[in-house]
Formats: sequence, structure tokens, C-alpha cells
Amino acid sequence: MSLLILNDLAVNRGGKPVLDRISLRIEAGEFVGLIGPNGAGKTTLLRAALGLLPFEGRSSLADLPVRARARAAAYLPQSRDVAWPVTVTDLVRLGRLPHLAARETEADRVAVTRSLERMGLLTFQDRNAQALSGGELARVMIARVLAQDTPLILADEPAAGLDPENQIRSMQVFAALAAEGHGILASVHDLGLAARHCTRLLLLHQGRLIADGPPETVLSDAHLAQVFGIRVHRGQADGGPVILPLDVVR
Repeated sequence: MSLLILNDLAVNRGGKPVLDRISLRIEAGEFVGLIGPNGAGKTTLLRAALGLLPFEGRSSLADLPVRARARAAAYLPQSRDVAWPVTVTDLVRLGRLPHLAARETEADRVAVTRSLERMGLLTFQDRNAQALSGGELARVMIARVLAQDTPLILADEPAAGLDPENQIRSMQVFAALAAEGHGILASVHDLGLAARHCTRLLLLHQGRLIADGPPETVLSDAHLAQVFGIRVHRGQADGGPVILPLDVVR
């Protein structure tokens, strides 16, 4: 089942192309990593797919009415600011807004609790979100997205700011959600995390989609040299491949 369809998606700024006619589908059960160097267009693609900025072409999500879109896809932006004092539970509960009727239901409470549990935050429930560390707040924001309980999640650098343990745990959570039938599209800078946890990778370069496929195909030596300008060490370990950047080649 296709959860997101993009046809010839293009974004221009100041007369210059930021995204150049991107076409792709995200299916249920996929954990798709969106990779590419800084400025490749990853954030722009996520935001355009959601209809958050002007674009040409078509996005199946942007075609939906706003409330239906919020029930179809949850979005985790890079920004993680909290502008007012609020408990962790109340912040995560905001993820339930697309589903709320006149009052909170048992399903809402279960969704919030399960999301906190997935992210290891049950002991944080009553803490002031503004008093958390950057990494702790990043996990809370992921929990808020999980509480939205949508078929599709779009996440912009979800592992940014997390320590190594929680980077891995967060990727494991997304992989588990994909195994449960959700679709995940997440921009990922750590190629090692992408190789080990994603079922498929999309490689953006200068606004163009130049590779789409399994990690072992997309993360070829040629692509890594062409797009990232690096060479890597490759290996295998329990759970999947290991990719370690070693040096620049340009």
C-alpha cells in the first residue's frame, strides 16, 4: 500500500531549482532513509511532500485536507524548541490532536503512554519539558510523533543530538514500527545507522534523486565518492553491515 506518492516534485527558490522533478513512492512496511550532503534538498523534500511550502508536481499527502493529512502522516521537524512550560506528558499528548474529540479517550491515553514507553521516557512524565537536555527533548519530540499514530512518519534528522545509545534505540523504534506496517521516511546523516536499520535508501544530490534502492546498492563506493567525497571501511556485524567513513577523496 502506497502511503506517499510524489510525481515530478520540484521546488524553486530565487529562480534556482532546489528539488528537480522527484518521483517516488513510500510503501507500508518500509523504513526509508533519505541521505545526502548538506544542502542536497532533504528537508525541502519532506516539507514539500507535506504541502508546507510551494512546489510544482504532485504529492499525495498535500492533496489531502489538513485534518486528513494529520491523520495520514506525522512530521518530526529539525526544530525542537518548546516555547512554554509544559510537562513531558502534555507535550507528547499534543500528538493526539488530530484524533481528539470532545474529550480525551482511553485510546488517547494508551497511545501517549505507549509512546513514552517506546522512547524510555516513562520516568520523565511529570518533568518540565523546558528543563530537559537537548537529547532528552529530542526523544520527547519523537514520542509526540509516535503518539500521533499515523500510517506514515516523516522525520527530519531524528537522531540528531542523541547520544550513541539513543541514536541506535531510536532507529530500532522506527524499524519496529515499519515491521508493524507503518511507513517511515527519515533523513539520516549517519551512513552507518542508515545502512544497518533502513530497508531502503534514497540518495539526493544537488536536488536530484540519483539512487533509490537497498542500502548495499545505494551506498556503493562510486556513490559515496561522487556525492559525499569520502571513502569508507566496510564490514559485517550482528544485525547488519558496518560502514565507517575513513577519508575524503576530493
